[in-house]
Amino acid sequence: MNNLPTKDQIRQWITENPGLTGKRDLAKAFGIKGDARIDLKRMLQELEAEGGIEKKARSYREPGALPPVSVLLVLPPDSNGDLFAQPLEADAGDTPPRILIMPQKGDVALAGGMKILARLTPVGGQDYGYQARLIRALGSNPLKLLGVFRSNAEGGRIIPIDKGVDKEWKVARDHTFDARDGELVEAEQVGPKRLGLPQARITARLGDPNGPRAVSLIAIHQHGIPDQFPDVVIAEADAAQPAPLGKREDLRLLPLLTIDPIDARDRDDAVFAEADADPKNPGGFFVWVAIADVAYYVRPNSALDREARKRGNSTYFPDRVVPMLPDVLSGDLCSLHEHVDRACLAVQMRIDAHGQKLSHRFTRGLMRSQGSLHYGQVQDAIDGRPDAVTEPLLPVLTTLYAAYDALKTARALRGPLDLELPERKIELSDEGKVISVAFKARFDAHKLIEECMILANVSAAEELVGMKRPLLFRVHEEPSPDKLESLREVAEASGFTLAKGQVLKTQHLNRLLAQAQGTEFDELMNISTLRSMTQAYYNAANFGHFGLALRNYAHFTSPIRRYSDLIVHRALISGHAWGDDGLSAWDVENLDETAKLISDTERRSMVAERDTNDRYLAAFLSERVGNEFAGRISGVQRFGLFVKLDETGADGLVPIRSVGREYFHYDPERQMLIGSDTGIEIGIGLRVTVRLAEATPMTGGIVLDLLNIDGATLPTGRARPGRSQPRKPGKFAAKETATKRKILRKRR
Repeated sequence: MNNLPTKDQIRQWITENPGLTGKRDLAKAFGIKGDARIDLKRMLQELEAEGGIEKKARSYREPGALPPVSVLLVLPPDSNGDLFAQPLEADAGDTPPRILIMPQKGDVALAGGMKILARLTPVGGQDYGYQARLIRALGSNPLKLLGVFRSNAEGGRIIPIDKGVDKEWKVARDHTFDARDGELVEAEQVGPKRLGLPQARITARLGDPNGPRAVSLIAIHQHGIPDQFPDVVIAEADAAQPAPLGKREDLRLLPLLTIDPIDARDRDDAVFAEADADPKNPGGFFVWVAIADVAYYVRPNSALDREARKRGNSTYFPDRVVPMLPDVLSGDLCSLHEHVDRACLAVQMRIDAHGQKLSHRFTRGLMRSQGSLHYGQVQDAIDGRPDAVTEPLLPVLTTLYAAYDALKTARALRGPLDLELPERKIELSDEGKVISVAFKARFDAHKLIEECMILANVSAAEELVGMKRPLLFRVHEEPSPDKLESLREVAEASGFTLAKGQVLKTQHLNRLLAQAQGTEFDELMNISTLRSMTQAYYNAANFGHFGLALRNYAHFTSPIRRYSDLIVHRALISGHAWGDDGLSAWDVENLDETAKLISDTERRSMVAERDTNDRYLAAFLSERVGNEFAGRISGVQRFGLFVKLDETGADGLVPIRSVGREYFHYDPERQMLIGSDTGIEIGIGLRVTVRLAEATPMTGGIVLDLLNIDGATLPTGRARPGRSQPRKPGKFAAKETATKRKILRKRR
């Protein structure tokens, strides 16, 4: 005979074992067998009738309690960066319990609006009732869009601003969010996918799409870049105080200088060089690089830290910066302004007369910049035109340039990829209108700072590798065979060669660039080489840096604007026992996840910055529709040609329908369009004259009409009445036949 449990014992078991609440689980727990199971069933029915438990499917639980495995809706992160969720059960009640999501290593990234299946554990003594562990994601955020709202009697429609998207979205009258006709709005998809126009609900009104500064605002919303700091983050930043000297090394007598763009808002690196007096190192130097000590202010797992990690980096637009850190830190306490004490991590590097690093030493110090200079100002001083600020600093600048000459020798021997890409600067009026698009001047002062920063980054990586400390490497892998072959095709089409059948080194690419230097293909080959490169990323494992031809490389020099550098700073602090604000156990455990996260945020910022520049360029050109421009074909696709305009660097599309009057075959191997009648070959690198047909600031789209190639008008080809199939030109057909034969030989 089985001894039945009391009702209190059953209730207690269900409370303590929410994952084992089926009738079979209860019978097994209390050793109930045979006919006694009928009595157990009766007791459970009585408990349910009394309200002591409730039945859900084939299990029992406390009244109002959630099942141990539930479907949840993820809520947006709170001010502390924590993710909470709410149950999706219909009977969850008017005030659903708070559920804290406990992410585990390897979980997919979650965001507000996602539906997940999670295992719940009740908790007590907290401001939430459950902890949730992800089982799997069931859905994702509702599809979001940005566009211009056009009202009508039924509600309205949204015209997306994304380039290449022409499908409108329908908005019901009760989903307009009181948006006005012509306003820029943010919306999300509602309802199931079906034939016809997709349905949307407006979630935010962003004002006049043609208003001042709207271009970067579009990119911020479109790419989900956080541009508002939570109150708790601002409060932490406002409470920060300048770092005292304490146990830091006093570097305030070193004549360290910051050299930045003229419009720089934050200054996170300072440099100084002095000749090495040791006769054993004739012509050598000591090069100092001091970097803002952001780790002192942004402590592991603080609100500031969580927000900085989420942002990953600062994002720069022509009219604004979306910073990684609040301005009180990025623009003040962490910024190495002149003549004020600032906390820093510094490295002293000893180099020989040929720029080879002999040794390095890291320290945590307190510095005082002797001058906040800009690149043009420094170059003028070195070229014999010092101003009142640089005149007294000339001895310091002269020694810096002497050290740079040595570093140039080491760079040439190492042979990093020697790309020279002109950078264009978009200048705006106070109203946010583009007034000019000009090339940024590039001086030796720029290269001096670059070489000092590279040397410091290498030293940081080597220091941590030698100490066997975890860190984030900056990884850049060599080009894939496919991309390399595409580059070779472009080179051959331009009259240059890139040898085959050898292990690729940067020196091979530099030889190609040297062939093009000074020719009309100079910029094209630099751009094509850049496009062949893989995207650099962060990783806890070291795979080297192909572009810089370096084995050990990490980012150390910009912690104000890059989270990766903050991780490296913390690793150095832990390795040298400089304080309790070094790399935490959580940092180490989640290093791989952090690397993936900040690599993604970096790419997000790059795309947002590029889209913004495209829109500004389209706005600048929109008043010149009908004008003719010179340019060069920079890309070939089945649907048309991409042309980079000489004057502004803007990229426009020549649709295939406007390329001559004949049918064009697309040869993807050689990246060419080939005329079916005339056999004309149109490929990358050719000089063209185009007419601006359309420029749409809202999307950044530029459409061009092709007028001539290399000064010659296109042959007309033969007219083809009706819908007859175009014939293939002999050269194209022969090449296609040869390719088929090659494939057949391989199969045999």
